[in-house]
Amino acid sequence: MRGLLAILCAAVGLLAMPAAAKEVHGQIDVFKAPGVAMSWAVLRGRDEARTFIVVRLRVGSGIDNVIVTGRDPFTKAEKELQRVALPKGRSDVRIPRASFADHPRTEWQFQGNAKELPLTVFYLGVPDTTPEFADEKKLDVYLEERVGK
Repeated sequence: MRGLLAILCAAVGLLAMPAAAKEVHGQIDVFKAPGVAMSWAVLRGRDEARTFIVVRLRVGSGIDNVIVTGRDPFTKAEKELQRVALPKGRSDVRIPRASFADHPRTEWQFQGNAKELPLTVFYLGVPDTTPEFADEKKLDVYLEERVGK
C-alpha cells in the first residue's frame, strides 16, 4: 500500500511541476518549430548605421509576445533589444546590424500560454545564410515566402 501511495504522490508532483523551458539553437536564416516560424534577412541602408537585421515571426495561437535579448558570450553583458506583442501572430523585428558586434548572441523568448512554451530560440550572430536586400519590397516577399502561412 505504501508503494502505491508513493507512486501516486510522485505522479501528482510531476503534474504540478511547470514545464521545463526549451532552449533551441537556431542555425540558419529560417527556423521552424511547432507554433513558431522565423526568417532572417538584412535590409541594407546607405551606410552601416542604417542597415538592419529584419526577422519575420509567425506564431500560432497562445503565443502572445517575444522578448529579444542580446548577450555578449564572454562578459555575459546583456541588453534587451526588443519586446514585441504578437497580436495577429505575425510581426517583424528590426535590429541594427551594428548591435551584433557588442551582443552577438540573440535570445528569442516566446511567451504566452501555448503548449509549446516556454521556448527560447538562440542564435550566435547573424546566420551565415542570411540574404541581403537593398529593396524593402523584395525583402518582404522573401521573408513571407520563407515563414509560410
